[in-house]
Amino acid sequence: MPEDDYDIRGAHEEAVEEHARHHEPLSQRIALFSAVLATLGAIVSFLGGHTQNDALYYKNEAVLMKARASDSWAYYQAEDIKRHLSEAIATLAPASANAGAAYAKKYADRARALRTKAEAYDRKSEDADAESRRALSPHTKLAIAMTFIQVAIALASITALTKRRWLLWGAGGSAAVGVLLSIIAWL
Repeated sequence: MPEDDYDIRGAHEEAVEEHARHHEPLSQRIALFSAVLATLGAIVSFLGGHTQNDALYYKNEAVLMKARASDSWAYYQAEDIKRHLSEAIATLAPASANAGAAYAKKYADRARALRTKAEAYDRKSEDADAESRRALSPHTKLAIAMTFIQVAIALASITALTKRRWLLWGAGGSAAVGVLLSIIAWL
């Protein structure tokens, strides 16, 4: 058959091949764009997780300091009760007034030191709690930024499937919002 020996090409086929040789296909652009977005998403996700870990660390520190403060306050109260008992014994038994007064002074001195220690632990607990809140503050913005990046990846995928270039603009806009929010989170 003579027609099997010849490849007859139409103008349309030649135009498609010429376009493919000189222009980067849309699917390659979308794949590259999606890879960049996935990398940005991984970075934003890591930073969001890091803020949570820092916040948990400081919150644990606040709880530990609060427990130490509670122990110190309890010990302070015990020493103060002992002081009151020593003063009462000195008042009720004049023969042991000197010993009772000495014990009362000893317990009062211990109580003052314990009160100072308990107040210091309370301050440390409050400081650690404030640091926890500060460490967690960028997390919400990073979570929203990650959502916008994921929407951008989804729009890019839909663009690849439907070949609707205007969706790629939406993906770019969503990605820009995500990147902007992640930058704002650290300012």
